[in-house]
Amino acid sequence: MKKKALVVTAALSLILVAAGCGSNNKSDNTQAQNGNKAAANVSASGNASGEVKKVVIGTGTGFPQVCFIDENGKLTGFDVELIKEIDKRLPQYEFDIQTMEFSNLLLSLETNKIDLVAHEMEKNPEREAKYLFNKEPYAHWRNKIVVPQDNNTIHSLDDLAGKKVLVGATSAQAQILENYNKDHDKKINIVYQNGAANDTVSQITTGRVDATLAADFTLSLIDPQAKLKTTGDNLSEADILFVLRKNDPAEQELSDAIDVALKELKADGTLGKLSTEWLGGDFTAESSK
Repeated sequence: MKKKALVVTAALSLILVAAGCGSNNKSDNTQAQNGNKAAANVSASGNASGEVKKVVIGTGTGFPQVCFIDENGKLTGFDVELIKEIDKRLPQYEFDIQTMEFSNLLLSLETNKIDLVAHEMEKNPEREAKYLFNKEPYAHWRNKIVVPQDNNTIHSLDDLAGKKVLVGATSAQAQILENYNKDHDKKINIVYQNGAANDTVSQITTGRVDATLAADFTLSLIDPQAKLKTTGDNLSEADILFVLRKNDPAEQELSDAIDVALKELKADGTLGKLSTEWLGGDFTAESSK
């Protein structure tokens, strides 16, 4: 949905909003929504400029039920629909969702190609040192080892010594393995995956790799036929947040606004409903740490 910033004088604001604010290719509904959002922004900002700030959101297409292309060719999923809900509650912003490979998201953020990453990003010390995270979590997950159903020999990272473990490049799961190898003479053979997450099941069941690491809610999404299982204790647990650029006042302002919207979404039950709808359960509880 595209929205154009309106320059609205106090005397003519109602006339311009009523006249519509989109290109001729937009539907009447889209024009009305844009007009309503610009009008709400005038009220929220306390001035008549009606300026709407564009924010480019980066997400992926290969994470089932989180950010993926459905059978109708539509980008949807938990993170995508959550971003749309937040957009509705922030009249001062226009969210433009763009898709790319997961491994390119953080680089695109650093190089100002996007303004925010929405892809179930776990907060960890390595990322926190480089990026700004909003403060209000929208999910919480626990990482575990995932192996074939008939594998009863792997229960810990030590058991993965000399084995191939598939993880997404730049992912929090990759960081767990990289940190382990730093202290254990690189015993685990890390295989970095840049393709879709649903290829994970095939790679493990065919023996091309021995295991993967995954968040607790992920397995049922990528493995509906239950060919895999989790094993061992939690390797880590963390809040899931949006990622923005550090040391940027505009990014900090956006982060603060998103936190306000997320608190509203939690309070009215919308966030929990989205999680249940897309992830099969409410994974929005905050960290107990």
